[in-house]
Amino acid sequence: MACLSPSQLQKFQEDGFLVLEGFLSADECVTMKERIGKIVAKMDVPLHCRTVFPPGLEGQFQGKGSTEYFLSSGDNIRFFFEKDVFDKEGNFRVPPEKSINKIGHALHALDPVFKSVTYSPKIQALARSLGLQMPVVVQSMYIFKQPHFGGEVTPHQDATYLYTEPLGRLLGVWIALEDASLENSCLWFIPGSHTSGVSRRLVLDPASSATGTSCLGSDPAWENSLFVPTPVKTGALILLHGQVVHKSEQNLSDRSRHAYTFHLMEASGTIWSPENWLQPTAELPFPPLYT
Repeated sequence: MACLSPSQLQKFQEDGFLVLEGFLSADECVTMKERIGKIVAKMDVPLHCRTVFPPGLEGQFQGKGSTEYFLSSGDNIRFFFEKDVFDKEGNFRVPPEKSINKIGHALHALDPVFKSVTYSPKIQALARSLGLQMPVVVQSMYIFKQPHFGGEVTPHQDATYLYTEPLGRLLGVWIALEDASLENSCLWFIPGSHTSGVSRRLVLDPASSATGTSCLGSDPAWENSLFVPTPVKTGALILLHGQVVHKSEQNLSDRSRHAYTFHLMEASGTIWSPENWLQPTAELPFPPLYT
């Protein structure tokens, strides 16, 4: 079972992130990649919903259809694309399977392969060793980081988008399904940055006809010298405190960098902000992790 040692717990508490190499086997990673390939092969996204997913959520939508497509993705499996992969008519300029930035946000609930990984005994044991009493799964994503043009993810805190009261109740789980190196854009972190609160929030704003969201506050200009690269091997798991500052560069290499990631919230004594873009629905309330 994947219980953390006292030294690992201490490192996570100090740094705001923790690498666990070899969490999944190579076979488990292959199974997830094969499954996502089948999902992509059946992809059918209407022209008016073809949504580019840039470095931040704010400002990426081009019209009402794509806004609604994103904001209603919490209980669906939806497709989001890289920049410049469509022509003026919305048709693919590159093979569709090479155009996807990510798939989200309910793989954990709606697909049996990703559900089995998310709710596996290893993940449950990991959550228990972190002291989580009533964790729920709020969202999940498959990230492709396509070769040659996989988009940059600018420095951010996950709690900007998934805000709780009190803070400190959000946990990210990021699993490398392929090697993540400096060359193909591994994650970078500012160790200890999870202790400084949240500098910016993305909130629902129906009055914003372009995006349906707006920003409160602003991020500081985090110094590049503060970031530490975190290359990992296939099967590694990275735990992320919801407030730790992290980023990844554009992937200019000839290798993709697939990853599966999901977020947990400690539901006991926690309020999920009603202003978050992502909300539980009658069809999919945030499901408990412990089965």
